[in-house]
Amino acid sequence: MSKPPSSTGKTTDTPVAASSQERTSSSPLGAALDPLASVLKKAVQTGAELVGVHTSAAPAPAAEAVKPATGKPGLAVSPLAVDLPPMPPVPGVEIAIAQAGFYKHARPDLLVMTFAEGTTAAGVFTRHTIGSAPVDWCKKQLAANEGNEIRALVVNAGCANAFTGKLGADAARRTAAALSRRLDCRQRDILLASTGVIGVVLDDSKIAAQLPLIEESFKADAWHAAAQAIMTTDTFPKGAYETAQIDGVEVRIAGIAKGSGMIAPDMATMLAFIVTDATLSAGVLQSLLGLYTRTTFNSVTVDGDTSTNDTALLFATGAAGAPKISRAGDRRLADFRDKLEKVMHSLATQLIRDGEGATKFVKVTVTGASSPASARKIAKSIAESPLCKTAWAGEDANWGRIVMAVGKTEEEVDRDHIAIRFGDLVAAENGAVSLTYNEAAMSAYMKNEELEISVDVGVGRGSAHVYTCDLTHGYISINGDYRS
Repeated sequence: MSKPPSSTGKTTDTPVAASSQERTSSSPLGAALDPLASVLKKAVQTGAELVGVHTSAAPAPAAEAVKPATGKPGLAVSPLAVDLPPMPPVPGVEIAIAQAGFYKHARPDLLVMTFAEGTTAAGVFTRHTIGSAPVDWCKKQLAANEGNEIRALVVNAGCANAFTGKLGADAARRTAAALSRRLDCRQRDILLASTGVIGVVLDDSKIAAQLPLIEESFKADAWHAAAQAIMTTDTFPKGAYETAQIDGVEVRIAGIAKGSGMIAPDMATMLAFIVTDATLSAGVLQSLLGLYTRTTFNSVTVDGDTSTNDTALLFATGAAGAPKISRAGDRRLADFRDKLEKVMHSLATQLIRDGEGATKFVKVTVTGASSPASARKIAKSIAESPLCKTAWAGEDANWGRIVMAVGKTEEEVDRDHIAIRFGDLVAAENGAVSLTYNEAAMSAYMKNEELEISVDVGVGRGSAHVYTCDLTHGYISINGDYRS
């Protein structure tokens, strides 16, 4: 297997260990029935060569966006789906995907990324008390390495390797060992992530069997294929790309993510991988990732449930030749910080757009709370209420259900000063229905695919927002036969 690309951006600064900074943290249905054909089509469009699914088609122009593709047979693409943007290579990272066979149907389900020497990394993970084997592995290795000298990432879809005890931990270790031997690096230089069914031990032999094929398949221009390979019940691949300036040098930021259900603040059944070619210490990466996770990945919810496998990793290859930054507050990082948050925000909201069975994208904003934490709790209560969510699905501006969701939190509110708006329309104010309430206008507004609901609780200056979706019969259908 070819070694990871080398880089002159090697860092020697000692970052803050990841563990010490861990956050408590209408496409036709017919197309959806043939995921392999869909993947092949996208591979032809992007020139991405799939391991075990080769194509000789000429690459499409770099500016061409890829249309959504589905990951599981029988799932129609979300009506809220967005196209993958153009995602040029990020120097210092190479990508390969393969079909390891973790699914009953044929589809790519294995992603391997290799990184330039000197690559730094940081991670945020689920707060779930029954964390998965790959989550445990990443926490341990990032702490051992202090976020330095990360050489590769292995991701599989179809098996979460969670609640699998020592057998699952051993499978994770063997996966890292198999790749480390080929890359001539330490096991702790390999990070892992898994997504899929809980309670099934990872068959790591399926991954090992693909490594010889992966050896010939690494390429820099494969972000679109990578986004497709990590999908589970996702109905479209998710990616974001930005460029930024650091002291006059252009750097790139690319990210992919997966997730559509079991998504609640403090991340989701979510995997997110973001790579930049900037030269940043692991401490800087950890600070920035933790900071922006609060307003992005931790501000989305589909159903209020939290996964065992939530993982967001941020890598810096140093291959752009930008100056080395070892302090998150460095003024030279201003543009980079803005663009990183933009990438993370895009990925987070794409998760909601692909919420299982979703037909409405909803932003809930709470103001006038006693504190930001109180505002966040109230916003989550509204966003996760089955009664609110089914009302939105039925295009019913039932503001009474919002009042219910506010009050049940037992947070401080002023009942006689609460105001509720749907978009620019006032539903309630001063603790009662608005004198200007117009049912016809409200009903018309609720037919929009994107809704904004604002609540002022009248006691202070705390504010927060949460992104969510409606709750439809589709959610039941998808989760009722998840394992089958």
